[in-house]
Amino acid sequence: MRTQMEKAEAFRALHARPGAFIIPNPWDAGTAKLLAAMGFEALATTSLGVANTLGSAAVSLDAIIENCRVIADATGLPVNADLENCGADDPKTAAKAIARAAEAGCVGGSIEDFTGDPQKPIYDFSLAVERVRAAVEAARALPFPFTLTARAENFLHGRKDVDDTIKRLQAFEAAGADVLYSPGLYDIGTIRTVVSSVGKPFNHVMGFADPTLTVDQLSAAGVKRISVGGAMERYALAAFLKCAREMKERGAFTYVRDMTPIGEIRAAFV
Repeated sequence: MRTQMEKAEAFRALHARPGAFIIPNPWDAGTAKLLAAMGFEALATTSLGVANTLGSAAVSLDAIIENCRVIADATGLPVNADLENCGADDPKTAAKAIARAAEAGCVGGSIEDFTGDPQKPIYDFSLAVERVRAAVEAARALPFPFTLTARAENFLHGRKDVDDTIKRLQAFEAAGADVLYSPGLYDIGTIRTVVSSVGKPFNHVMGFADPTLTVDQLSAAGVKRISVGGAMERYALAAFLKCAREMKERGAFTYVRDMTPIGEIRAAFV
């Protein structure tokens, strides 16, 4: 098993090499091990996946951190933590989540400008920047190179304002964020416009984008890191519900024909 420093350095190296890389989002130890067995080079947690697993529409920072610990302990891969708004509005309080994620074994993590309040979903610009700056300070205080991602959430919350999104990402970059991220960008043209406006590596999430886009297209547009958020977990739930409906509505069990071979699963779990 690699040390946290080795994982951190390996994660940084992925962002420095040419082209884009995929960082899939497991939601528990089992899915983390399966992805590692397939040869993925890094993993990212998904707060949506955690919430769904707990049967809740929302998830606490404590639950997020515990899930980070479970996934970080499951494999030797670098893990990036989806920390939502870091559990607080106040910059200094929110920044404490960075050290908590590091203590849980993660070598990267994100802070976003979504407030969690549907009536006022996005933090005011100055507060959003101050929060990123505090998170950067917390990351730099760690004994290894923690990769901090700053997220501009406009497009996920009804504010499809490219100019404001770019303004925020550029300010987050100036504040010291290592990676920039704006979930909800759909088409390749908008993605290219946003990515070209910043100088740091850009994370694009495919859970909310044109599903026909490929790694090659995103890489050509300047994207460095490609995640999927809660998409794989939601797809797994779709399969689960399909099985349940077949039993409930038809009294049938034909879905067992498509089960993953137990040997494949056990091989990954050794």
